[in-house]
Amino acid sequence: MRIRKTVLASLLALATLLAALDGVASAADSNVPRFLVDPYWPKPLPDRWVTGSVGGICIDTQDHTFGVNRSDLTTMEQNVGKQPAPAVIEYDSDGNMVNAWGDPKLMPKSIHGCFVDKENNIWIGGNADGVVQKWSHDGKTLLLQIGRKGVCDNSDEKCGEPGGNGSPLLLNEPADIAVDDQNGDIYIADGYGNHRVVVFDAKGKFLRQWGEAGTDRGLFAVIGGGHPHCAVFDRDGLLYVCDRGNDRIEVFDKVGALKRVIMVRPGTAYSPAPDGSPGRKAIGSALDVAFSADPEQKYMYVVDAGNEALWILDHQSGQILGGFGSAGHSAGEFTLLHMIAVDSKGNLYTSETVDGRRLQKFKPNGFVPENRLRSYMGSPHYEPWPGLSE
Repeated sequence: MRIRKTVLASLLALATLLAALDGVASAADSNVPRFLVDPYWPKPLPDRWVTGSVGGICIDTQDHTFGVNRSDLTTMEQNVGKQPAPAVIEYDSDGNMVNAWGDPKLMPKSIHGCFVDKENNIWIGGNADGVVQKWSHDGKTLLLQIGRKGVCDNSDEKCGEPGGNGSPLLLNEPADIAVDDQNGDIYIADGYGNHRVVVFDAKGKFLRQWGEAGTDRGLFAVIGGGHPHCAVFDRDGLLYVCDRGNDRIEVFDKVGALKRVIMVRPGTAYSPAPDGSPGRKAIGSALDVAFSADPEQKYMYVVDAGNEALWILDHQSGQILGGFGSAGHSAGEFTLLHMIAVDSKGNLYTSETVDGRRLQKFKPNGFVPENRLRSYMGSPHYEPWPGLSE
């Protein structure tokens, strides 16, 4: 009996010690949200399908993810018998393919941007074309087209910069789309050939526009494409617009009044670095924006392709809390990280374009322990691999 009591007392002391150590570990967590890559998402595609450059990613009301790709296989892939995947592929939350559709002859050239409206319709643009299209969820019906295929807002109607930046009917290589849930108005980041946000009503009638080339607040980068590159509403109805070449996010109300400017990594693209040195001309550090799934949208996620990182910002202050990812082709690494989306459970989905050509899923997992953070670009940084805390 005495031995049993001694053993029980020892076990109780051990349990108390472990609980205390667990509390210490928790206290040592940082304020940087932790995401872990799911290396098994998505599942392999059938029929020797291969996706081309992924031009956009979006999520519907069922938490199904849509990846839109350009079906641009390499010569080697074609020689070994691989087949271009359809332009639009729908996956469930487990990574299974649910549907695939899209005739490249009908869809925008060089697909760019993807948005799902409250009625589950799919919106897609093209950064080598002059159109934004609205498709039914199953891809069987083209419901609306703004602009004309192959005809752009330019004096000679050719696509590319410098653009006319003023047509109420034509676009010039649109990059992204956001639809206002309140009235169906369509906000387009008309930003590869032009330098504007242009707004149409739900039926495609021109309403207004704002923006031109420049570096001052409220303007968009002069050269380099992606001026602007994204258009995303937050829950307060403010429009977050990615000014890629100036390494910043500009926040507007619905009529184009500038409310704030959030600098990401100045000096990455064309904007001067904080020490005044010229930018590196490395694509840019503000390509896309998404918000955390909590009611307050406490966090803002920003794509930084120029530094191959995904930054996590405090939404209210705009300050970078930390980030993850590095250059490479392994799970959790990025090659031309391009656009992002968040589902209702807070999972984060990324798309990579050009040489990346894939989607990845990252699951939220508390906060990063302080001793696992390293400094990168002057901010806390970690790798999103399972087993990080082991």
